[in-house]
Amino acid sequence: MISPSSILICLVMIVLSPLLPGIINKTKAFFGGRQGPPVLQLYLDIAKLLRKTSVYSQTTTVVTRIAPFVILFSTLAAALLVPVAFRGAGVSFTGDIILLAYLLGIGRFFMVLAALDTGSAFEGMGAAREVLYSALAEPALFCGLLVLISETSQTSLSAIYEKLTAECWWQNPMTFLLIAVSWMIVLLVENARIPIDDPNTHLELTMIHEVMILDYSSKDLALIEFAGAVKLAVFSSLLVGLVFSGNELSLPLQLLAFAAAMALVAIVVGVVESTIARFRLLHVPKFIVGSGALAIIALILKLSGN
Repeated sequence: MISPSSILICLVMIVLSPLLPGIINKTKAFFGGRQGPPVLQLYLDIAKLLRKTSVYSQTTTVVTRIAPFVILFSTLAAALLVPVAFRGAGVSFTGDIILLAYLLGIGRFFMVLAALDTGSAFEGMGAAREVLYSALAEPALFCGLLVLISETSQTSLSAIYEKLTAECWWQNPMTFLLIAVSWMIVLLVENARIPIDDPNTHLELTMIHEVMILDYSSKDLALIEFAGAVKLAVFSSLLVGLVFSGNELSLPLQLLAFAAAMALVAIVVGVVESTIARFRLLHVPKFIVGSGALAIIALILKLSGN
């Protein structure tokens, strides 16, 4: 099913998604006692990159050139499947959950492929870590979705989130709390945030996401940065729909509540990054597996409750 109004709201979320990294950076600057970059900094960076000319290594192939477009469009397609503003998704159908995961996986696959295409040992290490961490985080996402499917008896994201109300939290507070914490960890993993990765680091030996895009510049880098902001908005929207319920509000209040909730998620991410140091690489897999364990416990609690 296609909802024109939801598509319009989703497009607005996509356009405003670069604000989320800006809010995170402002929060981190506040904790550091600094003024920090403006909230619109990512817009300025993208505009500057779009004016530059692309430069490619002689070792790269066409994969490096098409990867930014595949990453962007797969992420945009995934955004259309996510419920926004406590309303249905722009595009919804039975089993769209699986397509959402595959669309995000396609973007990740081409990013890893492009990193390997450069022939750089550093980018290869980052690609290996990206594949490992995403594989460990995927069970947490799907186990959480299984709990929601069991709770609502629906297999479409829009239908699931439409039936998620405050009453669900009152009936199963521990189950939903475990899912929320698990998905918060997944958000940090999938968007390469502290304590998993540091988007501001320049140490190739410890970078994950940033090292994979070291060879990109100008318009290609702008597309990847914008896709990263949209991906952050996608996972934030999933978390907001899980934690907050605004189905009974009027449309203007839904939009305001959703915007405030999305900003709150960005602030929470900024607080986490300001109060927790980045984990050593040896400890990162254990942390991610912990998110899967929380989701599995939530699934067990739900099944045993039934």
